[in-house]
Amino acid sequence: MAVKMTSDYVDLLNEAVARELQVSIQYMLQHTKMEKLIRKVIPENILLDKTTYEAVGKFLKEISIQEMKHAAAIMERIYYLGGQATTKSKKPVVGGSLSEFAKLGVEAEEEALILYRRIIDESRKVGDYESHELFEKIYGEEEGHLFKFQEYVKVRDESEGDSGETSEWRKIYTEDYFALLNKAVASEISAIVQYTNQHEKAALLSLRMKETPLEVITEKNKTKAISDLLKGIFMQEMEHLEKISERIYLLEGEATVNPEPLPKVGDTADDFLRLDHKAENDAIVLYRKIIEEAMKRGDTLTRRMFEDIVIQEEGHYWKFDDYLR
Repeated sequence: MAVKMTSDYVDLLNEAVARELQVSIQYMLQHTKMEKLIRKVIPENILLDKTTYEAVGKFLKEISIQEMKHAAAIMERIYYLGGQATTKSKKPVVGGSLSEFAKLGVEAEEEALILYRRIIDESRKVGDYESHELFEKIYGEEEGHLFKFQEYVKVRDESEGDSGETSEWRKIYTEDYFALLNKAVASEISAIVQYTNQHEKAALLSLRMKETPLEVITEKNKTKAISDLLKGIFMQEMEHLEKISERIYLLEGEATVNPEPLPKVGDTADDFLRLDHKAENDAIVLYRKIIEEAMKRGDTLTRRMFEDIVIQEEGHYWKFDDYLR
């Protein structure tokens, strides 16, 4: 083996994975929460087409995606080294205002820099120069995130104001309805982590092995084909998470940060397919239930949103189904 792996070293790399998963979800939910926070109260936001919240929200979405790419790259490295990448995230903390988002971001990024300095030092000691280079690159990007968050720490938050009595049309949005919508959020978080991990697990040597001349010539086997499929799907699941959580926040609910069910990775390409086929089936069943409930309540926008999402989830289901027949 190119690098002598120890359980302590794998645990250290997995700390980084858990941290990257945490902030990716945290920043995405903060981005979607901006939709609720946008107000036209302070003069700047009255006169400009784009508010301060929209500007920061764009930044949060961009770094959320970048953090998920970091998680994927670290997972891939763990699998190349023969380890097992975690599916467990540190708990995201969303907050309730722009300045709080910034303070939480500063805290998260400072923790990351401390951890990554340890990993950079340790990777050099064990001769893992590829990981050393990877974490030096990630370190630079995380430092950029930190500097940006520091710029926003003292930004003036807009007042919530007094919205008065709840409008009649909004009374359909009850706690049990938000609980149902949050099952969708939890499902999407689970799928994102599961599919990302499986996509990167294709780097494991036992899954990279070529057995036929065709596999050698094409530089591709079944696991690689499934891995390529998963890459496109988990990006769509990120979009679903964005839409659903944004809807919850806009309706003045709170989005969950916990995956449910817990992500399951499996050991082979066939395991990936069976697990993901079931995940898509369960999502479709849940989303049909949400559509039915939204229709009963007259929540047209939520119904239409989930109808669009179900179309994509059915597409995922049939893609996995093709390989299982």
